Amino acid sequence: MPSHRSSPSKESVSSCGSSTLHLSKSAPYSFLTTFARTSILSLLTSAISVGYLEIEDYDETFHFGDPKASTNAVHLKVLDGKFWPRVFGSGDLGFSEAYMIGEVEVENLKAIMDLWLDNQSSMSAISSLYGRLAAAFSGLRNAFFGQTRSRARLNVIASYDQSNELFKAFLSREMMYSCALWADDEGGVRGDLLHGASDGDLEAAQQRKIHHVLKTARVKPGDRLLEFGTGWGGLAIEAAASYGCEVDTLTLSVEQKTLAEERVRARGLAGRVRVHLLDYRDVPPEWEHAFDAFVSIEMLEHVGSKVRPAEPFFPFFPPHVLNPARSPARVQYYRKYFEVVDFALKPTAATIVVTCSTFPEGRYSNYQPDDFMRRYMWPNSCLPSATVLIDAAYAASRGRFTLEAVENHAPHYPRTLRTWDRRLKANLRQDVMAAQHPALRDDALYKAFVRKWEYLFAYAGAGFAKGYITCHMLTFVRAVSAVPSRPRDGES
Repeated sequence: MPSHRSSPSKESVSSCGSSTLHLSKSAPYSFLTTFARTSILSLLTSAISVGYLEIEDYDETFHFGDPKASTNAVHLKVLDGKFWPRVFGSGDLGFSEAYMIGEVEVENLKAIMDLWLDNQSSMSAISSLYGRLAAAFSGLRNAFFGQTRSRARLNVIASYDQSNELFKAFLSREMMYSCALWADDEGGVRGDLLHGASDGDLEAAQQRKIHHVLKTARVKPGDRLLEFGTGWGGLAIEAAASYGCEVDTLTLSVEQKTLAEERVRARGLAGRVRVHLLDYRDVPPEWEHAFDAFVSIEMLEHVGSKVRPAEPFFPFFPPHVLNPARSPARVQYYRKYFEVVDFALKPTAATIVVTCSTFPEGRYSNYQPDDFMRRYMWPNSCLPSATVLIDAAYAASRGRFTLEAVENHAPHYPRTLRTWDRRLKANLRQDVMAAQHPALRDDALYKAFVRKWEYLFAYAGAGFAKGYITCHMLTFVRAVSAVPSRPRDGES
C-alpha cells in the first residue's frame, strides 16, 4: 500500500522538546541521512502488509498500511537524524541501538515488535548491503570460532557479572532467570492481562517450575545431582532442602557464585550444595559415573555453535552456502556438552532434564548473525532447535540416552517477561546501580541502560508469543546399564 505523508505545522514542530525536531527546511539532513531515509521509506511502502505504521520526523509524518483495517497501530517519533543511517546500516539491530540511546521514541514497544514479526519476510530487507555482509560475517564468526573457554568467560562477564542488585530488582525471591510455569492459581499465562498482577505470583510460578524439573528428574534423598548453570542457586538449594540431594553446580559468573554461596549458607546447606566456578568442559576426573541425575535450566543457549567442516571449503563461506547439498558436520559444542553429561552420570537409572530457548526447526541455522540479544545481552549465544539437541544427545551418548519427553514452555514466557518488565520499572534504583557502576550516575547513560532491559523484555516476549522462538524441556533417561567413555582429549 502506498505511503501517505503529511507536513506538521510550525506549532507542532516547535512544541516538541527535542532540539532535533526544531530543524527547519533550511537545515535538512545530510546526503547520507537523506539517502538512508528515502531508501527505508521506499522499502516500507511495500513491506507493511499487516498492521499500520506512522513515522513522525522533523519535517513530515509518513503513514504505511491501513489504519482502518489494522488492530496494531504503531507510532514512532524520530528524535535524531542518526536514526535513519543506523537502521539502514544494521536493520533491526540498528533499531534497537537507536531506541536504547534515544534517537527514536516508541509509544508501545510490544506493538513495534509485533509489527516487525508480522511483516518479517519483507521488513528484513531494511538493511544495506554493508549491513547484510556484516551480519553474514558475524554469523560465520559465531559458527566457526564458537564458544572457547576464554570467550565463554568474557561473555558471562557481559551477561551476568553485573550487579546482583539489578537482577534482584525484577526476578523472584529465589532469583530464577528463566521461564516460569503459570497455572490457574495465577490466572494462567494471560492472568496478568485479564486480572492484573498479584503479589507473589512470580514466586509461585517459579517454585512450580523448580519442582516440576526436580520431580521430572526423579531425584530422591541421597541422590547426587549435577547442574550446569547455577544462576543464583535457586534450584540447587531446593534440591538439597526439599529433596535431600547432594548438589554440585557449575557457573562462570563470580557475582552469581558469591551470592549463591551466601544463600546456601543462609539455608544451612553448606557441604550439601557446592558451587564451582568451572567451565563444563573442565569437570574433574573423579566425577566419572558419580551422579544420579543432571539438570540444566536455560544454559544450553550459551554453549555456542561451532561447526567442523566435513571437507575443505572456500575461506570465507561454509560449503553449504556455496552449495547447499554439501553440509558441514553437525555442531561440536552441543555434542561435547552431552559427552560430559554422559561421562558424569551413573551407568544405570540416570535422568537428564534440560530446558532451553530454541528455534523452530524451520528457522534453525548454525550460522546466527548478531542481533540485539547476541550483541547486547548474551554475546555469542546460539539458539539450537529441539532436534539438534536430541541428535547431539544421542550421538554423544552413543545411544545410551533415551528421549522420554518433550515439553514446550513457550506460552509461559511472555507473561514471565511482562512480569520482569513491571518489576524492573517498579524496583530498579539509579543510586543502587551507580554504587557498583559509577558511569550510571549520568542520567542519559542510566536511561539507555534501562531501555536496554525494556527492549529485551518486549523483543523476547514478542518472539515467544509469535512462535518466532520457542522454549523446550527435554527429558532423557538411561534405564539400562551402560558404561560411558571419558570425553576424548583435545576436544573442546
